[in-house]
Amino acid sequence: MSTVSHPSDDDRAAAEHQLTVTHWGTYRVTTDNGLLTAVEPVAWDRQPSKIGLSLPGAVQGNSRVRLPAVRLGYLQGKPDNREGRGKEPFVEVSWEQALTLVASELERVKTEHGNQAIYGGSYGWSSAGRFHHAQSQLHRFLNQFGGYTASTNTYSIAAGERVLPHILGDLDELQRQHTHWAELAQHCELFVAIGGLPLRNAQVNGGGANDHALGYWLQRLSDNGCQFINVSPVRNDLAGVPDAKWLAIRPGSDTALLLAICQVLIEEDLFQHDFVARYTVGFERYAAYLRGDQQGEAKTPEWAAPITGLEATAIRQLARQMAKKKTLINMAWSVQRARQGEQAYWALVAVTALLGQIGTPGGGIGFGYASTNLAGADRRRFSGPRMPAGDNAVDTRIPVARIADMLLHPGDAYEFDGKTRTYPDIRLVYWAGGNTFHHHQDLNRLIEGWRRPETVVVHEQYWTAQAKFADIVLPATTSLEREDIGSASNDGFMIAMRQHLPPFAEARDDYTIFSLLADKLGFGSRFTEGRDVRGWLENIYQASRPRAEAEGIALPDFATFWAQGKLEYARPSEPQILLKAFRDNPDAAPLSTPSGKIELFSATVAAWGYEEAPGHAYWHAPEQAAQQEQKRRWPLHLLSSQPRTRLHSQYDHGLVSQQSKIHGREPLWMHPQDAAARDIRDGEIVKVFNDRGELLAGVILTPDILPGVVQISTGAWYDPLDPQQARSLDKHGNPNVLTTDTGSSRLGQGCSAQTCFVDIERFDLPLPEITAWQPPQFVKWSP
Repeated sequence: MSTVSHPSDDDRAAAEHQLTVTHWGTYRVTTDNGLLTAVEPVAWDRQPSKIGLSLPGAVQGNSRVRLPAVRLGYLQGKPDNREGRGKEPFVEVSWEQALTLVASELERVKTEHGNQAIYGGSYGWSSAGRFHHAQSQLHRFLNQFGGYTASTNTYSIAAGERVLPHILGDLDELQRQHTHWAELAQHCELFVAIGGLPLRNAQVNGGGANDHALGYWLQRLSDNGCQFINVSPVRNDLAGVPDAKWLAIRPGSDTALLLAICQVLIEEDLFQHDFVARYTVGFERYAAYLRGDQQGEAKTPEWAAPITGLEATAIRQLARQMAKKKTLINMAWSVQRARQGEQAYWALVAVTALLGQIGTPGGGIGFGYASTNLAGADRRRFSGPRMPAGDNAVDTRIPVARIADMLLHPGDAYEFDGKTRTYPDIRLVYWAGGNTFHHHQDLNRLIEGWRRPETVVVHEQYWTAQAKFADIVLPATTSLEREDIGSASNDGFMIAMRQHLPPFAEARDDYTIFSLLADKLGFGSRFTEGRDVRGWLENIYQASRPRAEAEGIALPDFATFWAQGKLEYARPSEPQILLKAFRDNPDAAPLSTPSGKIELFSATVAAWGYEEAPGHAYWHAPEQAAQQEQKRRWPLHLLSSQPRTRLHSQYDHGLVSQQSKIHGREPLWMHPQDAAARDIRDGEIVKVFNDRGELLAGVILTPDILPGVVQISTGAWYDPLDPQQARSLDKHGNPNVLTTDTGSSRLGQGCSAQTCFVDIERFDLPLPEITAWQPPQFVKWSP
């Protein structure tokens, strides 16, 4: 049984009392007279994120929501006035008035339309603290109110989350079982990184990231002789290994590459017959497809070459190299955020199954090494305390990336993962945590849908676009202004997060807000169970101790933990190897797939009759033809990456993010060849546009991106030039005014942001002022 470390003396314990946990790291906090003056990364973090430097100056800055605020038109004509969202000024009101409005609207919608007419929108990135996790607080509140329409899966990886259970297993569970980096450093000879291993992505983790180790392990593997191949349109996607071989593949063609590799492995008899026979089902159906028996065209390297932009000889050489070496193939999450993204993951499973190295120390498969600071960490899987959310009496759920479809087309049927479902008629949207105006695609279409419900309520810390497009905005505290417990799966630490600052202005934590609302709605005692925040922290901590014990961790009592300030669990005594138990004995440790084996062909999926997903890894030629048609009009393929300088849109208004801007605009990477054709020079401001919208960005010219491809990070706060005008120019650089709001396929209905085509021209007009981080206009009003 592992025990946790203890401080050596009182001075160390006092230092641990200064800690706060963010999604991008743990920091020591310095305050002076109620103001945040500095944060410093903890000493044990090997490669701390710079994002933390944005907290001073931003946490208590002008962008904060100071008081409850209600949109003027809503006060004047609720709930019929909806077109004013995002256009009108706000009226700051008392907490009592705001909470009375929210409670009365909840009651009205529930009575007139039922609980399914309430959409409980949230996303998990609002707080690294486990109690003040806004998503859990909102869902607990709405569950006790009688339920709500919920969402399922994520914008990050929905296509993978839906396809993998049919062919390999649950993605969340697989990620926690990924082979430890230490094992790969000892045994791996070839690491093929499809989509790269971006250091920027590994800055973050859902419940905190205490030790950023990706750079360290990449160096260890490289020093030990492991060869890296970066299969990506962007060389920088594997910047952590400067001498990595770069295969500059065209975006969206990874499936074609993997199909061709499978074809070579079979044609040249390089695949592992015994592994395929014992651990997989459906080989003959899949092999027949690759030979062209059904579709009439073999999926050879010569077939894949014009699709991928890679030489056929290079594809064949890669397949042979994979078969000769201990090979780990990893696919970044970004690859499946595209049309037919499910097929890329399916093809990856197929290649690694044919190679037969799944379950071995140095080879096999990976989904998102580097996509967070989680996969491969040699830490215990224990995730720490959890806030109980209860059960939802409403069974309606939508794929999270289909929010605009739901709002625009209530009552319409849609197909999803083998089922036909119907979009509910949403009358009230309640959002706490996350930012739809960051995550969702085609923001102009979202805005159209966002103005359909009768009421939009938002808890927010800052005046983001989502807050400006709400009816009622309730100011929420930041993690520095409340007590909590920081803890994450595969992270290895638990941190007592003390309150370092007083609540900003009249901000309140989500728990207090929901407690007051629950009182007004008649279930306050059931919601709070008679506990204040400290009482809940002790409760959820105590409830986590049996789960910790099951993971071999002996937690001290709560009082000891809180006094100590930090726990670090001993590392696992045994190395972890993904799917080793399955490889050792597939009968005793079957997969969770229908057959218990790796499904190269899935009869389950095939039975649904989806043309784009016939039951095996598949290249959908009609989709390729449609994209080629788009590209004739919009010749540049736009990739929207995770940012280096913030988490999603969090702290875009902070110092680190602002310093990265070019004349206040988000940077865009562009190949010199594409720039020369448009008379664009490095550092100039350009307009990026297609038939969905247009934005301004600052150009960085680099040969490290494939010609015909441009890249901009997500997360610049949406900042329309004229909020009164539909489809107004975004003057700041939010790529989601350009991305398409189309599901990955009927199988996953995930985000397809990476399938986006644009054109670019130099912007020679006077540059408009950036106003994204400014509060809205406030006015006085009385009935």
